[in-house]
Amino acid sequence: MTLVASTKKHYLIIGLGLTGLSCARFCQKKHLNFSLCDTRTELPGVESIRAEFPTAELFLGLPDLDVLTQYDELLVSPGISINTQQFRDAEQAGVTLSGDIQLFSEYAKKPIIAITGSNGKSTVTTLAADLLNATGRRAVAGGNIGTPALDLLADEENIDIYVLELSSFQLETTRDLGVDVATILNISPDHMDRYDGMADYERAKQQIFQQAKHIVVNSDDDHTRPALNALIRTTNFSLSAPVSDADFGVIVKDGSEWLAKGETLLFPVASLKIRGAHNAANALAAFALIDALGVPLTDTYQALASFTGLAHRCQWVASIKDVDYFNDSKGTNVGSTLAAITGLGAQCAGRIWLIAGGEGKGQDFSELAESCNESGVAEVLTFGADRDAIKKDIENEIAVSCWNTIDEAIASAKAKATAGDVVLFSPACASFDQFRNYVHRGEYFCQCVEGLK
Repeated sequence: MTLVASTKKHYLIIGLGLTGLSCARFCQKKHLNFSLCDTRTELPGVESIRAEFPTAELFLGLPDLDVLTQYDELLVSPGISINTQQFRDAEQAGVTLSGDIQLFSEYAKKPIIAITGSNGKSTVTTLAADLLNATGRRAVAGGNIGTPALDLLADEENIDIYVLELSSFQLETTRDLGVDVATILNISPDHMDRYDGMADYERAKQQIFQQAKHIVVNSDDDHTRPALNALIRTTNFSLSAPVSDADFGVIVKDGSEWLAKGETLLFPVASLKIRGAHNAANALAAFALIDALGVPLTDTYQALASFTGLAHRCQWVASIKDVDYFNDSKGTNVGSTLAAITGLGAQCAGRIWLIAGGEGKGQDFSELAESCNESGVAEVLTFGADRDAIKKDIENEIAVSCWNTIDEAIASAKAKATAGDVVLFSPACASFDQFRNYVHRGEYFCQCVEGLK
């Protein structure tokens, strides 16, 4: 957390979606000087926005440099790339590029846990908040999941701890976060249509460690360590046995796997309702984050035992003729799908029929083939805009079929699957070619599966 910025600043809020409007409401409540801008020249609901913020000037379409340089700070929504010449020129002229998380960090007065990563961050954010609440602490989750971060400040007197999921886009516009505990859960290729390669993507993620008091590192993924060897208190977690008494991992005792801190057994892996090795790692990360705040873990076990996971994240949908159907629509990149395949493959007695496709975001899908072979995937059924790209990358290693829609892919999987098999919907792609978002896509998959009964 940093000191509150001068209220004499003049902000321009750019992007009037959920995040931008939360910035505007916060600025209005705090009597900050702000104007509004949306990059669209035709903005749905523009009159209601004018009515809600009657004193704020409103621009439709991104203004030219002469206008941008009239402002002290641009609060840019995460859906808008700051890597454009217009923004760079404004920055060169002395204008600060910022975002909602930077503003949040300047005003929040309670401890903050900040979580990012390519995969699992929504699950860990929700789980950490649930476990904290089970101990009697009043924790709220938000940021890139659920409630926008600035909206959480409206009830600060009734909150003990903030648990924030942060995207790389949000971190790009955050200068000095200064949270109590920060973690990068994992790194795998994502948003390659917006970044100039993995190094650029990783740099954005690394912003989460700025002035952090304590960091949590996934020792199974070297990319989650701070790029600079700063002297920061560090806790490690791993799916292997803990190396030190302060670290978290998995210990096998009498043939059973346990989540553990050092040599202390904490919780049996078999009692987790969230399935797969990746979810054991998620539970370890949540434990490590809570432990870093000094919160006793013994009060969290019952809440962990009852945690069933989030919708659209390796969510069990139905069993039809002894074939289990799983909805992992949140799997919007290759890394997430690899985690789902590996996690279910370790527990599946039969074969896996993987349904994947959508907008590929410039990813290389070749890594899927090796994991599919190791995890018992019988066939990859691709659909949507980049189905041919997926097929091209993996067809020499694994059986592939191409379909126009999810419906067709599900019908083909149903015809081929036998008792003990799993049909896994983990697209490894964005949803916007055929759906509003991953939630809409996941709901559609569930409806299709229900129709098979």
